[in-house]
Amino acid sequence: MFTLSETHRFLLYSNPTDMRKSFDGLSGLIKNQLATDPRNGDVFIFINKGRDKIKLLHWNGSGYTLYYKRLERGTFELPSYGQSVGSVKLNYARLVMIIDGLSIKNIPGRKRY
Repeated sequence: MFTLSETHRFLLYSNPTDMRKSFDGLSGLIKNQLATDPRNGDVFIFINKGRDKIKLLHWNGSGYTLYYKRLERGTFELPSYGQSVGSVKLNYARLVMIIDGLSIKNIPGRKRY
């Protein structure tokens, strides 16, 4: 069951990731490269160099949950960012658009009060 919602904080790891990594390897990247505790409740997003595979790692309080999607055709469209940043914060709507294959460029934002 997909138990993620807009109440979570989503962080996209900025470097391409080896998709052979699993729970321990990905949590090691979070600890060593982002200097963050992977058990803090955030959802960490990893994408491979070819941008056709995505993994989401989340600590749910009692253990890690790993979500994985592989595209048969096409690539995930990512927001633009510099490689020097460790991670990019995404909101839930943007994450769902990336996973569902919707274009995230040129989306006008409306002012919210």
